[in-house]
Amino acid sequence: MKIIPHGAAREVTGSCHELQVNGKRILLDCGLFQGKRKETAVKNASFTFDPAKDIDAVLLSHAHMDHSGRIPLLWKKGYRGPVFCTYATKDLSEVMLMDGGYIQEKDEEFFRKHLRKSMLPSSGPLYTQADAVACMELFSGENYNEWFTVTDGVRAMFIEAGHVLGAAMVVIEATENGVTHRIGFTGDLGRNTLPIIRDPAQMPPVTTLICESTYGNRRHTDVKTALTALRDTVVRTAARGGKVLIPAFSLERTQQIVYELHLLWDAKEIPAVPIFIDSPLAIKITDIFMKHPECYDKEMYDDFLSRAHNPFQFSLATYTPSVEDSKELNGKPGPFIVMAGSGMCEAGRIRHHLQNEIEDERNTVLAVGFMAHDTLGARILDPAVTEVKIFDEFHTKKAEVVYIEAYSGHADSADLDAFVSKVEGLERVILVHGEEEGMHAFSERIAAAHPQVAVLEPEVEEEIELRV
Repeated sequence: MKIIPHGAAREVTGSCHELQVNGKRILLDCGLFQGKRKETAVKNASFTFDPAKDIDAVLLSHAHMDHSGRIPLLWKKGYRGPVFCTYATKDLSEVMLMDGGYIQEKDEEFFRKHLRKSMLPSSGPLYTQADAVACMELFSGENYNEWFTVTDGVRAMFIEAGHVLGAAMVVIEATENGVTHRIGFTGDLGRNTLPIIRDPAQMPPVTTLICESTYGNRRHTDVKTALTALRDTVVRTAARGGKVLIPAFSLERTQQIVYELHLLWDAKEIPAVPIFIDSPLAIKITDIFMKHPECYDKEMYDDFLSRAHNPFQFSLATYTPSVEDSKELNGKPGPFIVMAGSGMCEAGRIRHHLQNEIEDERNTVLAVGFMAHDTLGARILDPAVTEVKIFDEFHTKKAEVVYIEAYSGHADSADLDAFVSKVEGLERVILVHGEEEGMHAFSERIAAAHPQVAVLEPEVEEEIELRV
């Protein structure tokens, strides 16, 4: 029995880990890499296995593209096995992957229009919208907390991860040569007290834990401080007639911010500034949120649903699905708030808004999520960077830049320590989905607190053999 990380090993994108058992090969996630364009194009385009012949099943933790985004490529290359996930993740994946195919197609059009032939990164988009539609026939929705059969000798169960709507940790029972292993996979482990969704469940007893380590050496500020920081940023920017530009992931973070702005407006703590949700994808995802109340926490019921009140609709909020609606915002005077994808500023409408507004000192760029290394979002947040390249043109950063780190949907170092300490029967921890500095720090803390537990920090394609 082996585990092999094909992605998100000593990095935070491209989650993809393989379990080999009984001659079967099972993928835990199959996500897109994000970062420098040329480097990620190469990494995303190929697998170290043959999807058509080698892979028997996929267990998908959640619908974020760095976990799900290469499933259409699996299909394109011949994979026809099942993709198991929660029902909410299935619904979200349909719109997320379609959007991903659209972005791939548009990026290819841009490359061919603006770059020399020698600079073209590939001979076509990674996958198309048609591939995204076709691969959905592989998806199988499963309930939380119920076992299901993956392959012969392997069963799995999804439990609440507390990260985004539908996100799950995976518990796997795999029997080989009469010996049963219990393996846990966190996917992206969430935090307690995040708005809208339920808190993470406790991992049941497992001998091997594949654990994310995104914030392995960092503490978040309290979630409750985020509301105050959001209020202060809006009030301050509105007072100078500026625009608040929020690059937000269409899945979860956009809904969180709309929810919080709704609370602030109901409490009359922000001025009556228009709020534009400028993302067709976010609009579709918000509709899906309303279809899955089984994922909500008690506060969501108490604050809104118990009063038949839609948390994502209120007088200040306008959804702008069309390109024409989005373009009209370019010449519109402030103050107003605009949220658009992508969350790391690598694609989507936010790049157009940044291109038009980042050089106006009245404005604010408000980051509300993690920015991976080498993304445009990370360069905007870096105080040492004074110019950023957007659509192949350099722009001086004159807008105020604010990062509300408290909104992070990932467990921080204290959360991770507490989570691991509660897992019974643990023999080994395999750390993934983290940059090396944070991963090392987390590894050292586990070793100090639990000397009986082996801690591994594998490289990409390193084979980890599981022995009794």
